[in-house]
Amino acid sequence: MTDNDSLFAAPPMAEQERMVEAVLFASAGPVTVRDLEQRLPHGCDAAEALMNLRARYEGRGVRIVRVGDAWAMRTAPDLGWLMQKETVETRKLSRAAIETLAIVAYHQPVTRAEIEEIRGVSVSRGTVDQLLEMEWIRFGRRKMTPGRPVTFVVTQVFLDHFGLENARDLPGLKELRAAGLLESRPAFGALPGATAADDEDEAPGQSELFED
Repeated sequence: MTDNDSLFAAPPMAEQERMVEAVLFASAGPVTVRDLEQRLPHGCDAAEALMNLRARYEGRGVRIVRVGDAWAMRTAPDLGWLMQKETVETRKLSRAAIETLAIVAYHQPVTRAEIEEIRGVSVSRGTVDQLLEMEWIRFGRRKMTPGRPVTFVVTQVFLDHFGLENARDLPGLKELRAAGLLESRPAFGALPGATAADDEDEAPGQSELFED
């Protein structure tokens, strides 16, 4: 081995795993393999180190989980009850917002017109804007139809919040209601006497994204 080879030799795999572990632990959000490769020394195999580390954490209190195209450290699902004392209680999303979010999640990529068609009522700009600000939805590719309307898709932040690897892991209506995200209400667009103003202006002066 030449001095040059020795100079650029990658650290042992065990050390690479420690580096990946440190990055995931310190990162505020999920990290992609590409991000890891840019942080690790030259010659490291971030993907292999990540898979080894993931296997090492199986069955432990903290797991290495995939979130979209990135990876993060998360508490094992069965131990979530231990964190309840530290959980901040938040207000529920309004019916207008949760319906809009659900339609985007289950029908993505979807346009505003398609959301309104499914809901049976118009979608206010405020509801969409606030979901965008929460980074739970984002703009997708424009649809190849007249006017080329923009579409909406859910984000990695949304997947991370609900502990999903990808959109195919979305829960059914029963699970959503059990989690308190949906109430037992009629289906979208099936509300008696629904009009374009329904749901969006239910509480004047109150944010249409949340309800008490």
